[in-house]
Amino acid sequence: MFTVYILFSEEIQKHYVGYTSKSADERLKEHLYNHLGFTARAQDWIIIFQQKVILKSEALLLEKKIKKRGAKRYLNDIASR
Repeated sequence: MFTVYILFSEEIQKHYVGYTSKSADERLKEHLYNHLGFTARAQDWIIIFQQKVILKSEALLLEKKIKKRGAKRYLNDIASR
């Protein structure tokens, strides 16, 4: 089981899209406390979207779809359904 998630930082007004085989909460803790990548720019990330999928290939496809569309636009699209 994999989870595709979107994080949001109020501080820098940015979204972050990723996937994990861990729980989204565990992965968020890693982003907040022990990370050197993009998410190290802020310490106020929150999970605003998560979707579980069975296969890693599904997770990769959904992550790519969200990134291509843009996280904000993707969230607006699913909210208007």
